[in-house]
Parts: sequence; structure tokens; C-alpha cells
Amino acid sequence: MADDWITTRDAMKLSGYTPLHIRRLIRSGEVKGHKFLVVWQVSRQSLEEYLQKQTQRGARRGPKPSH
Repeated sequence: MADDWITTRDAMKLSGYTPLHIRRLIRSGEVKGHKFLVVWQVSRQSLEEYLQKQTQRGARRGPKPSH
């Protein structure tokens, strides 16, 4: 679906991650990405699924102890 692909800039706004980190997620296969001509784009669905997993993971880990 064409609407699923967003630019790395839009992915940055959605996730709060830097474009560099988003490209790392693409390279590692944690989110789907594709290069259209000269512009990298990210699957919105795969990014949202990744963010949801990270939120659930953070909730399981609990608060950090203060030193």
C-alpha cells in the first residue's frame, strides 16, 4: 500500500528518533525500509509495531532504581 510508506523525516516526527537511528533500525531489519530513487522511506506499519513493542518492553522492565 502506497500510503504505508513515509519519509524518514515523518518517521522521526512519529517516533521521536533521529534519522540516523531510524536508518539503523532499517539496516538491522527491525523496521521495513525502502529506497525510492534517492529518498529512504519507512513502512509506517512496521515502525508503529516496533514502537508498540518498545513501549511494552519498557513497561515490563519497570522504573530504574535511583542511585
